[in-house]
Amino acid sequence: MTRRLTRTAALAALLGGAMMLQGCLVGAAVGAGAAVVGGTAKATGTVIGAGVDAVTTSDEETRARSEREQRAHEREQRRCEQRQRQGKAC
Repeated sequence: MTRRLTRTAALAALLGGAMMLQGCLVGAAVGAGAAVVGGTAKATGTVIGAGVDAVTTSDEETRARSEREQRAHEREQRRCEQRQRQGKAC
């Protein structure tokens, strides 16, 4: 009787663990696939990510992201101008 209870508990734990790890394994597989593709996937991923974002984000989120990108661009421009004044390349 105890052996049967132990087996049942072990099986329940195994199945429960498998269900909990299912999402982790999918995420790991996707991450590994992306890592194999490497640098060329960055541009493609950006385009695909932008397409997904366009479908799933609200106008407010889109506006906030656009403002952040604009500030980052302006910051980079200021840094480049400062480096040029110092005689360095951007």
